[in-house]
Amino acid sequence: MKTSDKYLKIVEWSEDDKCYVGSIPGWIGKCCHGDDELKVYHKLCDIVEEWIDIYKKDGKPLPIATNKKYSGKFVLRTGSELHQALAIKAMTNNDSLNNFVVKELKKAVTH
Repeated sequence: MKTSDKYLKIVEWSEDDKCYVGSIPGWIGKCCHGDDELKVYHKLCDIVEEWIDIYKKDGKPLPIATNKKYSGKFVLRTGSELHQALAIKAMTNNDSLNNFVVKELKKAVTH
């Protein structure tokens, strides 16, 4: 595995720019663009390799890897009022708080 494989590479269509845009979440913002999705991806891979070389030459630690496995668990602090409101909403839907929140989060990322 190459070091660059540890970083999530995203190429997405930008309606504002009318082209594909590449980025590395949490490290390198939108850094390349073009009309061909695959070419943008390859350019993004080159950019990541260049940045890794720069960090190594400068003796700087690389950012935390973003292309990793996730456990499916995370702690969310909402405040007591929102916690109560969510729990009540879940109960009125005959659902557990966890299932209700997961369903709502799925809606948020798929719409």
